[in-house]
Amino acid sequence: MLKSQTGMEDGFLSSVGAEDSKMLEPPTKITALVVDDDTINQMIHHRLLDNLGIRNQVVRNGKEAIDVHCSGKNFDLILMDMEMPATRKLRAMGIQSMIAGVSTNTRERENFMEAGLDDYQEKPLTTSKLVSILHKVHKDG
Repeated sequence: MLKSQTGMEDGFLSSVGAEDSKMLEPPTKITALVVDDDTINQMIHHRLLDNLGIRNQVVRNGKEAIDVHCSGKNFDLILMDMEMPATRKLRAMGIQSMIAGVSTNTRERENFMEAGLDDYQEKPLTTSKLVSILHKVHKDG
């Protein structure tokens, strides 16, 4: 069972309630790929996923995300910084992972979704936003 984790407030690391943790308990391990060129965002997203028991790997850009998939690795979830233009290429490769875009640019949300995203969340990513994404992965998986 996933346990509640408490971290920094104000949109970085917030607490997950027992109810959220119970709903996140997957039958199998969920895996995630974090694609972001900003080391602080990489650290935050990695730690949020770790705190929820999600195995994850971090890459710096869309090319590395494509290379990881070409090497044979598969992920249930890809958290994609929307400055990384790899979503269309990953979909063209037949990647079926849930791709959730994260960005500070809310004005471009429709364009992001048209690129093949399954979800979109505004930065900073928080535990509650990540839980929302994971519920969709769990529901679809």
